Amino acid sequence: MSSQEALTSYIAAFVAELVQAGVTDVVVSPGSRSTPMAMVMAEHPELQVHINVDERSAAFFALGIAKASGKAVGLLCTSGTAAANYYPAVVEAYYSRVPLVVLTADRPHELRDVGAPQAIDQIHLYGKHVKWFVEMAVPEQTEEMQRYVRSVCARATATATLAPAGPVHLNFPFREPLVPNLQQENLFHLEKRGEGYVTIHQGIPTMQRELIEQFGEKLKKYEKGIIVCGSLEEKRFIEAVTRFADQLQFPIIADPLSQLRSGQHDGTNIIDTYDTFLRNVDAKKALKPDIIIRFGAMPVSKALTIFLNENKDAEQWVVDSGAGYRDPSLLSTSMIYCSESAFCDDIANYVGKKSSSSFLLKWREINDFTKENLLRIREVPQLSEAKLFHQLSEVLPEGATLFVGNSMPIRDLDSFFHFNKKSIKIMANRGANGIDGTVSTALGASTVLDPLYLVVGDLTFFHDLNGLMAAKLYNLNMKVIVINNNGGGIFSFLPQANHRKNFERLFGTPLDLDFKHVIHMYNGSYELVLDWEHFTSSFLRNMQNNGLSVMEMTTNRDTNLKEHRDLWDFVSREISRFLKGDLS
Repeated sequence: MSSQEALTSYIAAFVAELVQAGVTDVVVSPGSRSTPMAMVMAEHPELQVHINVDERSAAFFALGIAKASGKAVGLLCTSGTAAANYYPAVVEAYYSRVPLVVLTADRPHELRDVGAPQAIDQIHLYGKHVKWFVEMAVPEQTEEMQRYVRSVCARATATATLAPAGPVHLNFPFREPLVPNLQQENLFHLEKRGEGYVTIHQGIPTMQRELIEQFGEKLKKYEKGIIVCGSLEEKRFIEAVTRFADQLQFPIIADPLSQLRSGQHDGTNIIDTYDTFLRNVDAKKALKPDIIIRFGAMPVSKALTIFLNENKDAEQWVVDSGAGYRDPSLLSTSMIYCSESAFCDDIANYVGKKSSSSFLLKWREINDFTKENLLRIREVPQLSEAKLFHQLSEVLPEGATLFVGNSMPIRDLDSFFHFNKKSIKIMANRGANGIDGTVSTALGASTVLDPLYLVVGDLTFFHDLNGLMAAKLYNLNMKVIVINNNGGGIFSFLPQANHRKNFERLFGTPLDLDFKHVIHMYNGSYELVLDWEHFTSSFLRNMQNNGLSVMEMTTNRDTNLKEHRDLWDFVSREISRFLKGDLS
């Protein structure tokens, strides 16, 4: 038996099992050592192969597909620093709980640590940022090796998707010759267990009856409770938590990534302006809770985080089906590891419907009052970062996906994008909160979700311009709004802004870039927004077009800072007057 036959059979068995395990998309970064895997993948009729020549962009593109689909996505590269370029996206996938199956080709053992080219130490390359690592065996064509490679494949895919989801890493040492025999008869035929070698099942984690009673009895005694919801993708959660809140008469503090800010569900108890009113001392005193129940990742809002920290005497429960430890303030009194939806259902059924709550009413009144006063943003005549997100809630079509960059855009979204019935999905890379790979992640998501709109700052956009190649190669349909304040706008809100001597050089970092040239290079359309009327007409026109389109909106960092602070100060004064009964 030739080494080519052994190589082909081994890889074909792995790829066939990958498809049986539910993987339908792989992103391939071209290279030599990964030749056998790439060529075999390209032959499988049920595998969608996406080519992305920039490894960093490729990894974030795969991340976007996985985030949007909820399914594991394969990611393949050659040996050496190609694998190292996957690292930022692997880190993001780990912390945001996104399933990736990272496949790195490697030199065989005899060519390691002897000065061979394109050979680095790839063993545990991603450290603790993957759920599982395997140094794969060198290909052989034996029955035992077929069982091995199929079993590892099934286990890797299951590990990536089981809660908490995340990346796994398989490192494949390949010897030359690297070209497989694609004429091999029945290339993907699995002679034994043709429907998959092993299926790994996971049940829904639920609480024991005595724990339901224990937590239920506690909740019967509390009137002043709040529910804080961060990013969470469990399918039934929205229905379960809105019923839970109604039964207990608790407000839901809904982070935009919770998917509770938009949809056909009941929004009566949804609180969406907390980032503004929790900056007010009088509001925080009036809304002081006795118990806090958290679901999902930590919220975006710093004002909310401070509020949670200030209420250290309240009971704080964190419910997490992924059995993590999402408590950066170290204030939790109970970590509850079970299905978030099951927790809501079981406790709501046990407690029953509580009578109306003055505490809930107070939260709702302050929320409505704050929202009414925040509408002053509509009166801003000049192009404004804050006003943009208020406008988007009006012009985005039903069922759209809005992907938002980090730093200021996600914070303005939190403050100015309020509850609506349009079923708009909100996405962002909030695992490690970096700006790298945002464009590529959104483009990956656009292969699954359509229409998709991306809002980013100029630094974030610049940081991943290479990612636009995917839009050109695959004619992806994504609408981009670039907020160009010529630098790092968020730093204007941070303490270092008070030290002006080297602020622009170290933090403001103006780039003075004209983006239209690079947009045209990637076959996209470009438009510089001149005013709000132009924005609306351009946005509605671009909705009708396919492909990549970019609208650039220029703003001023100093003006933006003053606008935010003036609005927050005004609303805060009005809230204090409202709470003291001073409004005429």
